[in-house]
Amino acid sequence: MAALFFLAYDYWLLIAILAMAVLYSSVGHGGASGYLAAMALWGLAPETMRPAALAMNIVVTCWLLYRFKPYQIMPYKLFWPLVLASTPLAFIGGMISIDALAYRVLVGGLLLLAAVRMLVVTKLAGVIQAPELKITLLLGAALGFAAGLTGIGGGVFLSPLLLIFGWCSMRQSTAVAAGFILLNSLGGLAGYLVSDQSWPMGTGWLLIAAFIGCLVGAELASHRASSLTLQKLLALVLAIASVKMVFTALV
Repeated sequence: MAALFFLAYDYWLLIAILAMAVLYSSVGHGGASGYLAAMALWGLAPETMRPAALAMNIVVTCWLLYRFKPYQIMPYKLFWPLVLASTPLAFIGGMISIDALAYRVLVGGLLLLAAVRMLVVTKLAGVIQAPELKITLLLGAALGFAAGLTGIGGGVFLSPLLLIFGWCSMRQSTAVAAGFILLNSLGGLAGYLVSDQSWPMGTGWLLIAAFIGCLVGAELASHRASSLTLQKLLALVLAIASVKMVFTALV
């Protein structure tokens, strides 16, 4: 019975996961890049990181969708082509058992890109215009496959593209990203599970930490709280985790 209450991870890691969930959910994202960064800094194995990040994404985005009901402002003509292309590719990506060395290098590179993204101020396009269908499908497929293969939901990359190219408004981009992250994460985790890859013990603790964090983050989002300083600090954390992942893969 006591084993049920055994703390599987260092409590500082759980605090870091909680903090990442607060920061990401406050801007409507699942937070997988932040969770992966935290797990990388604490030296968790790749076979733990990917399914845990996908599961935490699902928990957080489910709450955000319930809390804010973004389907009321969802641009469905943009959303459905994206997810119809991304979700099957996320499933395929999740089925692939990737070598630990390749995983560290790949995720390290994506975390660095996410860090750069955090430092770049996104400029809104002057005119809202839907993209061509082939562009939407290609983008969705690429981000979906990356989501399933690495555990990164893709919202951190999708949101700025939606705004830079003027495919939807700021509020609509949050709705699209939340739904996109949820379906990608479900697809990736389903692919992971059906391929008989191992499920990491103690993941429940990470899910609890992420859920508590998203409860706080959702309330911050409802009050329009944001901080450029926090965004820069988050970028620094992602960059450090990126360097650590690549370094441990190459030495």
